[in-house]
Amino acid sequence: MAQVWHDLLFAHWRIPVTDLLRLIPPPLALDTHQGQAWITLAAFRMSGIRPRGLFPCPWISAFPELNVRTYVTLDDAPGVFFFSLDAANRLAVAVARRWYHLPYFHARMSLGWTDGRASYSSRRVQRGAPPAEFRARYRPAGEVFRAAPGSLDHWLTERYCLYSIDPRGGAWRARIHHGPWPLQRAEAEFEVNTMTTPLGLAPPPAPPLLHFAARLEVVAWSPERI
Repeated sequence: MAQVWHDLLFAHWRIPVTDLLRLIPPPLALDTHQGQAWITLAAFRMSGIRPRGLFPCPWISAFPELNVRTYVTLDDAPGVFFFSLDAANRLAVAVARRWYHLPYFHARMSLGWTDGRASYSSRRVQRGAPPAEFRARYRPAGEVFRAAPGSLDHWLTERYCLYSIDPRGGAWRARIHHGPWPLQRAEAEFEVNTMTTPLGLAPPPAPPLLHFAARLEVVAWSPERI
């Protein structure tokens, strides 16, 4: 599956390890950086979504997405584990939930630019899903850089697989590939953020670590049962 990510904001918060351990299903293990656990919100829009060898379909290949994730490892393969993924395309949500075993939810979303700032809005509308909402404005605030191996920036962003758990408790791994993230430091104003409320978590009062990326081409392989 090929896709392109645009206008992406990463907002990373340090979270007590004990708060996240209870949310990580076996056989996954929580991954930490120098003993610290992190939770990340990623807001962006996708385009060009298509299976290998096919052209994008206009009605399903471009939409905003918002996800909440943390960091896990299994068999020495560090990756990400998603607590939720909100998307503005009902069909894409249904396909991703079934094929990738990911907790996708349908949401009303928008992303636009005014005076050099992105305005992002998302409100979950899927029936039966826990309510969650996000509204923020953000912009890049520095030159493009590549994260140095071993740095926190690298640990948070350069991850090449995702993990999911199916309804029967089976673990799945999907490999992804892309070039190094073209990161920039960022500035953001958060108007509403209740994305972690369904987890029993609230973003800590300290300002998050922020990254921006203008564009990234990504390839994802089909998930494999572990």
